[in-house]
Amino acid sequence: MRRRLLLLGPAFGWWAVFLVLPVALVMVYSVFHRGTYGGVVPTFTLDNFARALNPLYLRVLLFSLRVAVITTVISLLIGYPAAYVIATLPRRWRTPVLVLVIMPFWTSLLIRTYAWIVLLSPKGLINNGLAGLGLIDGPLPLLYNEFAIILGLVYGYLPLMILPIYSSIERLHPELREASSDLGATPFRTFLRVTLPLTLPGIAAGCIFVFVPSLGNFIVPDLLGGGLSIMVGNLIQGQFLKARDWPFGAVLSLALIALMGVLLFAQAWLLERSRKQAIDG
Repeated sequence: MRRRLLLLGPAFGWWAVFLVLPVALVMVYSVFHRGTYGGVVPTFTLDNFARALNPLYLRVLLFSLRVAVITTVISLLIGYPAAYVIATLPRRWRTPVLVLVIMPFWTSLLIRTYAWIVLLSPKGLINNGLAGLGLIDGPLPLLYNEFAIILGLVYGYLPLMILPIYSSIERLHPELREASSDLGATPFRTFLRVTLPLTLPGIAAGCIFVFVPSLGNFIVPDLLGGGLSIMVGNLIQGQFLKARDWPFGAVLSLALIALMGVLLFAQAWLLERSRKQAIDG
């Protein structure tokens, strides 16, 4: 028992220092007042929570949820077929292709986002290319709007959707699909009744990995949205760095943390349900 505690000590220590303590600090700040010149005044209040229910902030949250959901759905529609193809490649090709999938992470998200500005701007490569082909008469509004934000988020987080789904598909025994085919099922029916249900844990993990950072992202909306479309990540950043209203920023942060907790709980429930179904089956 002591040996187990000794081995788990560093992990629990990291978890306590870099997760539990910061969250506890945010919770404490959320019930304090903002100082006259910023900072925190340690007097108890719940006004910050009531302020978060202001329709203005609710609209920002709803917009952020919409963008995050659309980003997650598009990433899933692109990522699942890509993961399926990679998982069914010969083994000697899987690692090189996976390296290509994660290669964008070798470069800063900030630099990659600036690259999209070059591509999407009115005089960028895309508009110039379409104009050169005679497909458009004037530049398309590809930048500084919701489309650009979603495009940037999908590009930034698509690998986080592909990898867990690939892992789920790669662990499937080929005999299961072969048995379904031998019993007369079409490939599409085999996918719906065998492959898809058994890969739901990977889908759930990928959706969480994309949805949560998309909801809290502030770099992509700021650069590709031109500051015209504010998401909750921009709102939190502004409260801490510009308005210096740390208590209200803490309340908004708690809302995101609570949402992440609900999603993680749903993922754990889905994994447990999938495990029980596999045992019963």
